[in-house]
Amino acid sequence: MRIVIAGAGEVGLHLAKLLSRENLDVVLVDSNDDVLSEVENNYNLIAITGNPTSFDTLKNAGVAEADLFLAVTPYETRNIVACTIASSLGAKKTVARIDNFEYLSNESRKHFKSMGVDDLIYPEKLACEEVFAAMRHTWARSWFELHDGALILIAVKLRDNASILNRKLYELTSNSNLFHIAAIKRHNHTIIPRGNDEVLQGDIVYFTTTPEYVEGIREICGKEQVNVKNIIILGGSRIAIRIADTVGDNVKIKLIEKDREKSYRLVEKMRNVTIIQGDARDEELLSEVGIADTDMFIALSDSSETNILACLTAKQMGVPRTVAEVEDIQYITVAENLNIGTVINKKLIAASHIFQLLLDADSSNAKCLALADAEVVELIAKPGSKITRRPIKELNLPSDMTLGGVIHDGVGTIVSGNTVIQENDHVLVFCLDTALSKLDRWFG
Repeated sequence: MRIVIAGAGEVGLHLAKLLSRENLDVVLVDSNDDVLSEVENNYNLIAITGNPTSFDTLKNAGVAEADLFLAVTPYETRNIVACTIASSLGAKKTVARIDNFEYLSNESRKHFKSMGVDDLIYPEKLACEEVFAAMRHTWARSWFELHDGALILIAVKLRDNASILNRKLYELTSNSNLFHIAAIKRHNHTIIPRGNDEVLQGDIVYFTTTPEYVEGIREICGKEQVNVKNIIILGGSRIAIRIADTVGDNVKIKLIEKDREKSYRLVEKMRNVTIIQGDARDEELLSEVGIADTDMFIALSDSSETNILACLTAKQMGVPRTVAEVEDIQYITVAENLNIGTVINKKLIAASHIFQLLLDADSSNAKCLALADAEVVELIAKPGSKITRRPIKELNLPSDMTLGGVIHDGVGTIVSGNTVIQENDHVLVFCLDTALSKLDRWFG
């Protein structure tokens, strides 16, 4: 399979690094020769220096034989033009990263399809979906639903009041099959646990479960649900505007923007939002705007450091739920280890969404978990695949992979050692980066 990626920014680089481990024919195109030289020396891919909208450059990249062409530069117009050219040169499928919500309408999609752009990725929309999930489930760090909630993946940070601390995993699940602990994020590492592992205070634990047992997980984790009615947002970004347009009339929003001119422009765009010009790290300002009555604080400024510090300040002032946009990938683990709720990164979310397309999953239902060192993917067990041949306990799955749950005929169940995966079942797989190249061997 030949994949051509136009754009060696953080989205393109993250995808290129993931795919280079898959024994795929990966070509990365960008005008920055220094970045490409470093990538080509460290990963199994071909790097081509040139303009992604140049016919000659794309011909040299071999787009005529490309099964997938991904245009993920920071420039929307360039991505659309590159996909149009790639399609005309013979690329089988093209995907463009965009920055305009209007382009996601059915009419616009049809127009772009006629131009040779098969699919569109709008990172801000994907990030908004993460924020709305955090609003609906305030006690969870992350919340992912598959097939309209038939199977749910929940990430929870454990405090000292959790009843499952310091207990072997086999003890927690021996008398029931209500949930499966798919992974544990501890400090800087993601662990695929086994029966003798324990969960510790401060761990971020990833549970898979079905809807009827969600409340039970909340209780054993010692968490309380917050009804979100009042929100303060830091930063007038596109994500903030999308949240304000979508959240509904039952939620009151105040937005703090440091830039005076930008705050004036936001007043015109966000009619039902109270705009405050100032610095959201200022405790006196936060007190004046009503931080004591705020249910959720969402930090969406251009600075990862500012977002992290602002969320810490909001937490210290009593806000029960915070969300921080952390676009510097090296800060994600730091943010997760601090007293911050949900951490979102547009680049990882977009890359995970695109990677899902490569795994031939139903991307309208499936979601990928955006972690720096792991992936959660929904895979369909193809007829005759290795994963269907015997019970899970007899498969000898790699230690860096676990099956969190299975959806059979639309019904979600938690897997056990005796579970036999059937052909065409949808399976939730949690794996470290080291296991990505093994997925097709089991499910293909």
